[in-house]
Amino acid sequence: MSDTALRGEFLSTIDWWREAGIDTLVEEEARDWLAAPRPAPAPAASSAAATAEAPPSVPATLDAIAAFYAEDAMFGRPDGRLLPQGDAASGLMLLADQPEPGDDEAGQIVGGEVGRLFDRMLAAIGRDRASIYLTTMTPVRVPGGRPESAVLARWTEIARTHVSIAAPRLLLLLGDAATRAFIGTSLADARGRVHSLNLGGHNVRAMATFHPRFLLQQPARKADAWRDLRLLLEELGQ
Repeated sequence: MSDTALRGEFLSTIDWWREAGIDTLVEEEARDWLAAPRPAPAPAASSAAATAEAPPSVPATLDAIAAFYAEDAMFGRPDGRLLPQGDAASGLMLLADQPEPGDDEAGQIVGGEVGRLFDRMLAAIGRDRASIYLTTMTPVRVPGGRPESAVLARWTEIARTHVSIAAPRLLLLLGDAATRAFIGTSLADARGRVHSLNLGGHNVRAMATFHPRFLLQQPARKADAWRDLRLLLEELGQ
């Protein structure tokens, strides 16, 4: 059969299908058009997306907290991290939002000139760095000193867990940022009284006072800070 004859036969067959009402391709196997439609398969998530959506784990021990601060990538650069310092069993935990500029070089939380004032504040209540538990909400200072809100929220989650595990008799929050993260109000509103915080089912008493950095900038507020420390002594004496 010639090509012209084959083409004519093919077109004739197409015309017959069209006249018969067949205008689309069909599957080789018969389909039950009355059956309920099958649900579409869920798209497979990439491993990266699954990792991003999975809730991050929260450390459950003080050692795990220290390891988290030392190793987790969420805190940025791996060098110069300052881990919790002092004695977690001392009953007095002090917490600031982040290290001060130069703390990483000094290897000490609240170091340098600010640290010297901090040491005098501790001495005034009969304490030193070995007889308190000192930490920050992040082991490294963020560029510019202002974290994004999502980053701060994650810091706060870990820090609240940290305090809950440490279970101090009293938590002293240093500065406005740490105060807002834990108490939910400004330092000005939180000072002068003891707050009861429910952290993971544990009740923790907390107070707030000025960060020593602020007192270096505003020496006139040292009298107010001393009143805060006297209240702290009264609470610890109960």
